[in-house]
Amino acid sequence: MSRRAGREHERAVARLASSYAAIPVGEPVRLAKPTTNLFRARSAPDAPGLDVSGLTGVLEVHDGPDGAWADVQGMCTYEDLVDETLAHGLLPLVVPQLRTITLGGAVTGLGIESTSFRNGLPHESVLEMDVFTGAGEVVTTRPGDGLFDAFPNSYGSLGYATRLRIRLERAPTYVALQHVRCDDLGLLVKAIDEIAASGELDGEPVFGLDGVAFAPGEYYLTVAHATDRIALPARVPQNDASVDPDWPSDYTGQQVYYRSIQQRPVDLLTIHDYLWRWDTDWFWCSGAFGAQHPLVRRLWPRRLRRSDVYMRLLRLDHRFGIADRLDRRARRPARERVIQDIEVPVERLPEFLDWFDAEVGMRPVWLCPLVSTGSTTEGGSTTESGSTAERGSTIGRPWTAYPLEPGRTYVNVGFWGTVHVGPERDEAPLNRAIEAKVHQLGGHKSLYSEAYYDRETFDRLYHGDALAEVKRRHDPDDRLTSLYDKAVARQ
Repeated sequence: MSRRAGREHERAVARLASSYAAIPVGEPVRLAKPTTNLFRARSAPDAPGLDVSGLTGVLEVHDGPDGAWADVQGMCTYEDLVDETLAHGLLPLVVPQLRTITLGGAVTGLGIESTSFRNGLPHESVLEMDVFTGAGEVVTTRPGDGLFDAFPNSYGSLGYATRLRIRLERAPTYVALQHVRCDDLGLLVKAIDEIAASGELDGEPVFGLDGVAFAPGEYYLTVAHATDRIALPARVPQNDASVDPDWPSDYTGQQVYYRSIQQRPVDLLTIHDYLWRWDTDWFWCSGAFGAQHPLVRRLWPRRLRRSDVYMRLLRLDHRFGIADRLDRRARRPARERVIQDIEVPVERLPEFLDWFDAEVGMRPVWLCPLVSTGSTTEGGSTTESGSTAERGSTIGRPWTAYPLEPGRTYVNVGFWGTVHVGPERDEAPLNRAIEAKVHQLGGHKSLYSEAYYDRETFDRLYHGDALAEVKRRHDPDDRLTSLYDKAVARQ
């Protein structure tokens, strides 16, 4: 890190501390930032938020014989982070799908993408981080520390990351895709399990793995291979020509990525476009705003085809009740917002999807395999030079607040939309049923959206007692809102 970057970072942390001190005791502490990827309502703040304006950049990218890593400020978006690392031919080990997700947000709030079957979750590539705690001080914490292990899924209840050192990996030039249709869920599960265990398909390394369930009996598994040339890997069935003249494909224009999964058995994208393939249409959610209609799409500026724009539109709809008014006028039942990401063990995926089809009926849904490495100090301790060795296949302990079993294959199921439920809408019957089913199947649910657990159940599922112990140590005056109050009570 250059001296100038270090001084600017220190000044930014000082501004953060000053803004924290200015918040009256007893008032909620929140970040003052222009974007959010949370979907849970919360009470309106009366006090100013934390000043994080100077914590949005990449401090250093290191690429040497001792490994590749980056020092990154906590409010740096993945869009800015990727732009910086790609200039060095490197990538974060996991890049969540939406451009404005911040690195600190992905670590304290969880993140996932197609490389998670081999690299785990974003917080599992963190080597060390500086956390601004409820005590008003910056603590440097590393794998194996109580604060480090409890930080993932804590959503600011233990503090805010100001700097994170993360491992990087080599970035390919292109990513070749094979969209494999599976009509049988058992075959889909078998394929996921085998690829997650070996990291290969037919002897060839797999770069990314995810899928989409479009309808009962129509499932696609997208197998991504890294390549540095405009051609498909030898094992992938070829088109009429081995090179498509339109490659690499561009889904920022008239074409929509998720529709291509059903239409193209093979495809090729630049690594940049592969990382943001879902963002342009926020998966399939841009259809709610007409952005997938050919005429509307032609008129909609490309620079505004992004998830954060759709998020702002969605919040306007939620604020003014536009969809509710239209439903009442058309005499349609009231809608329940069903926006969740859950994880179930891969072998329980058929049971969950069968239940989901019968009880919720929302499609398509995203499928993303992941294998957590857990938290460990073995192979992950910082050397005197500041570098960190690869953890390799070392399996550690479950993370405190999101206790997936390390080394076990799970599948993230993401579903985002609304379902007509009628007068029971305010009781959230579908969301409550999803919570019950997920945990019956030995899974877990992310907390970025609405949650309805009672306190006892919540503490059991997310290790509330262990979180409270860490919070007492680093927030002795209880200035930060607890995880339960953030996620369920929505304070």
